This record gives sequence, structure tokens and C-alpha cells, in this order.
Amino acid sequence: MRSQRPGVEPFTERTPRVAAARALTRRAGRDKAGRFLVEGAQAVREALAYGRVHELFVTPEAATRNAELLDSVSVPVSYVNDKAASGLSETITPQGIIAVCDVLDQPLGSLAGPLVAVMVGVSDPGNAGTVTRVADAAGACAVVFAGDTVDPHNGKCVRASTGSVFHLPLIRSRDTAAVFDACRSAGLRLVAADGHATQDLFEATGELTEPTAWVFGSEAHGLDDHVLSQMDSVVKVPLYGAAESLNLATAAAVCLYASARAHRA
Repeated sequence: MRSQRPGVEPFTERTPRVAAARALTRRAGRDKAGRFLVEGAQAVREALAYGRVHELFVTPEAATRNAELLDSVSVPVSYVNDKAASGLSETITPQGIIAVCDVLDQPLGSLAGPLVAVMVGVSDPGNAGTVTRVADAAGACAVVFAGDTVDPHNGKCVRASTGSVFHLPLIRSRDTAAVFDACRSAGLRLVAADGHATQDLFEATGELTEPTAWVFGSEAHGLDDHVLSQMDSVVKVPLYGAAESLNLATAAAVCLYASARAHRA
């Protein structure tokens, strides 16, 4: 369904609907409206398939490139000029197709196992989105954004997830203690990844057969002692070469896949 046709004067950055959508590029705007933006054809496809989309904004040029996609949608499509599309974009090179979607938050009480990824204090949206993608690939049941972790609806986080934000439940809670309590109530062991741990991940494979909530900290600061003290187990990914460390997403991939394999053994 199309609200406009190519050739009709596109909306500008001053059009009220465009201005309202532009507010969703900021966290305060997203929290107030309960909506967020998804940019790019592939991400929009995932949003249409798995999320709740209210409207698409598209430039005439992007409409030509994505004619098949637009012909199949059942939500309003509004054409915008390049300046309006740029205002809705958080990328250097706007892709010209943006969806307005409902936020994806699920309640903490819905948490269930047997495999969950918990990020605590992860501030980089690219890292958070990539961990979400990894968790999805490893078959995790949910991703939890705990404490001061970045908003999963941040544009960079959504792009880095390559659509995975739509594939599994996302849970946000500022209260890390409540997150850990919910994990235990769901029958999950809390296992932290920490580069300074004494126990090797591959020495703990027997423990990983149990339902597990993997807890990851920021790449820059890791997890503080207070968080580590609340864990059932703390392990490190062994480094066999000369690398100083692994980045967050790589470490998360190794840990989550170790649990996924143990659960399927």
C-alpha cells in the first residue's frame, strides 16, 4: 500500500510526520514514542517480517531500487526528498529507505533459558548489536541489556545486528541485581566472561551443559568486582597466540557457541 506515488511532491524535512520521525534518532524520543527507526532494505525486510512497522519513508531513487519490496508491503509508504532522508539517517551515506517500528522491549519476567546473553555496561552500540547478532546465531533465547548498556534501538546497534534485533527477545533493565535474580528464577547459571579469570572456558565445558546466562562487560572496562562476585562461575577464553585480548563480540561468540555445542552434545 502506498500513501504517495513517485512524481508526487516528496515530503521535506519540515513535514510534521518527518519531523516526528526524526525525533526517533534520539533515545529520549524513542522512549517517549515507543518507536524507533530501521534503515536499509535488508533491515526493513526483517522489520516487516518480524516486527510491527507503522510507516516507511523512501526517496524516489530508493523506491526505484526497491520496487519489489515496496509493492509487497501493507503499511503506508511516504516519499521524502534527500534532505529529509538524511535527517532520518544515522549513516554517512543514507540508504533512502527507513521504517518506523514499535520498540522491541520484552518484560524481565519473560526471561527463559536455556541460553541467554546479558550485557552489563556495554556502551558501544556496534559491539552491542554484534553481540545480539552472535546470540541469535548461537540460538540464544534472549539478549538482556543491563545497567547502563546502550539502547538496543540505537541506529548503529540495529545495523550491527543485521536484523537479529527482530529475531529474539530483547530485555532492558537498569537494575542489574534484578536481572541476575530473574536469570536465577529462570533456572539459569550466571557465568561471566573475564580475561583475568583463573578458570579456562574449555575446562568448564561440563558446567556449560546446564542452562546458562552468559554475562559480558564492556570492551574497555570489563565487569567490576561487585558484578563478578554475584556470578556462579567466571571463566576466560584462552589465548594461544600473541594477541593481548579478544574484542567483546569475538569473546561472546566463543562463549555462546561453547554453550550451544554443550547443549546439543
